[in-house]
Amino acid sequence: MKKTLLLALSLISMGAFAQGIKTPAPSPTQTIKQDFGLSNVEITYSRPSKKGRAVFGDLVPYGKMWRTGANGQTVITFGEDVSVAGKSLKAGKYSLLTIPNKNTWEVVFCTPEASVFNYKPENEVLRVSAKSQTLPFEIETFMIMFGDQTANSVNIDLGWSNQMVTIPVTVDIDTKIMSDIDRVMTADSRPYFQAAAYYFDNNKDNKKALEWVNKAVDAQPEAYWVAHLKAKIQAKAGDKAGAIATAKTSMELAKKGGNADYVALNEKLIASLK
Repeated sequence: MKKTLLLALSLISMGAFAQGIKTPAPSPTQTIKQDFGLSNVEITYSRPSKKGRAVFGDLVPYGKMWRTGANGQTVITFGEDVSVAGKSLKAGKYSLLTIPNKNTWEVVFCTPEASVFNYKPENEVLRVSAKSQTLPFEIETFMIMFGDQTANSVNIDLGWSNQMVTIPVTVDIDTKIMSDIDRVMTADSRPYFQAAAYYFDNNKDNKKALEWVNKAVDAQPEAYWVAHLKAKIQAKAGDKAGAIATAKTSMELAKKGGNADYVALNEKLIASLK
């Protein structure tokens, strides 16, 4: 009986040992995703830490290809065609490799299976240069983040130690949106407000924007956000009196709708026109 019990305990102990112990990864994986243009950009990478080590020029040598992180590949996925540092890159998934140097990095987009261990020139899809800047502070753990962004541009920033590299990415959304506007504005149900807003925001034909926003107001006379857009379009056209009158209407509608933000926006617009 005693031998049987000892054998059972031994087997349990061996099983527990075989299962192992889970511990935190020394360079944890992170996935970041940013809505951009008419789709998004997603990046998956690992985050090594300095731990008192000298990084660039030592741990990460200058002039040698780096996997831009630790452990496995750094992978970036673009949901639509983009331009990286002014060069065209098709939508899709890429392995992101870099070659750090003191002042300028080479940023290399390769086919997804490519890595620093099996790199071949034929796997390379695009290579661009990006300037490195020295920071007045230290970053302990390597980070990739989305920086400054507009409707058609976003910066991808790589930061570690006291260095930051910015990769500018742009997208041509105007051609597609203008095509969509031309298409939908001939349909029975027309998005007048969205079309007018796009024309206003992107400095296109203000007369056409006013025509469309008037139709949007007719369709939604209680919509304070539509009236506010009309006031801005009138102001842009130089019709101060009309803009003030419309802004006052929008403000009263916003008060009825309980939207303090639009009340404040209209007050600010009116003040700017006096």
